[in-house]
Amino acid sequence: MNEAPSAPGAQWRGRDRSAGDPPCYAALDLGTNNCRLLIATPAGQSFRVVEAYSRIVRLGEGLDQSGRLSDVAMERALAALKVSAEKVRRRRVVRLRAIATQACRMAENGPAFIDRVFDETGMRLQIISPQEEARLSVQGCLNLLDRSADAALVVDVGGGSTELSWVELRDAPPTGLPPIRAWLSVPIGVVTLAERYPEDEDATEAWFRRMVEAVKGEIAAFRRADPMREVFDADRAHLVGTSGAITSLAGLHLNLMRYDRSRVDGIWMSRDECDAAAGRLLSLNARQRADQPCIGPDRADLVLAGAAILQAVQELWPCSRVRVADRGLREGILLSLMAERGGRRRRKRRPRRAEVAA
Repeated sequence: MNEAPSAPGAQWRGRDRSAGDPPCYAALDLGTNNCRLLIATPAGQSFRVVEAYSRIVRLGEGLDQSGRLSDVAMERALAALKVSAEKVRRRRVVRLRAIATQACRMAENGPAFIDRVFDETGMRLQIISPQEEARLSVQGCLNLLDRSADAALVVDVGGGSTELSWVELRDAPPTGLPPIRAWLSVPIGVVTLAERYPEDEDATEAWFRRMVEAVKGEIAAFRRADPMREVFDADRAHLVGTSGAITSLAGLHLNLMRYDRSRVDGIWMSRDECDAAAGRLLSLNARQRADQPCIGPDRADLVLAGAAILQAVQELWPCSRVRVADRGLREGILLSLMAERGGRRRRKRRPRRAEVAA
């Protein structure tokens, strides 16, 4: 294996590349439910995806009760991380950033697991703060913000936590990261919520409302975003929802026979359409949800928890429009990596120009 970084967030140098090859960058996000890898090359102000990999690993399974990552969950995650490491080597990635989120933040044995990942894969995972997780999610969704609106609320529903970022769009520059006026990390995600409120044989409205109210209780106590409430009450803001549960909800809304990212990413849904999709989910039992092509067996027991989180946000911060994002953390990491490397190249070229001028 090539030498891996010895410090969190450090650079992982790939094998020597030929001069004509565009550099590959990689972002890996190990969450409470998923392990996701994205490898891309720069393309103007954005990037071109070279390879994507995603595996549901349920690293946080049982964590809410035990406070520890289980042996079985760690083995599932390690298997996906080893596949990811091989893809990074094969693509000769010049820079990788690998992050871990809520499960590793919460777990008593989270740091020990990070060390084990390094020993077995050569990848040094960085446990990032909820604040950085929220910022990266916003950065990854920049192209989906409606700059004609006054504000947006970016909702990143994870497996173990949900990050909310209130973004000021009025008078913000037309490009770049707009001001994030407030952010909140709620220690509830689709895995933790589903485990706290296990589903009976048939999903009921009362059971769904218990999940909604539990999430609302966590969000309602947060007051730092209150200065923006007038904008939301006047319907001059919109939501951006990023998560597997929300994209599954959108796929159900579109009646897709198979999941199609090009049709889901960026779609606008009205509040009524979100409510209708959640109602359709409640009318299905777990097996019927598993048979839905945009849900499948891996998300059948989690998608209603995701719908409940979205419902809670919509009831507290009502918006008539929701934009669905099949993007987020990984895209934000890639854009940050490419911007950092571009800045270093410009700084390195300045002395050479000065020498020529002399």
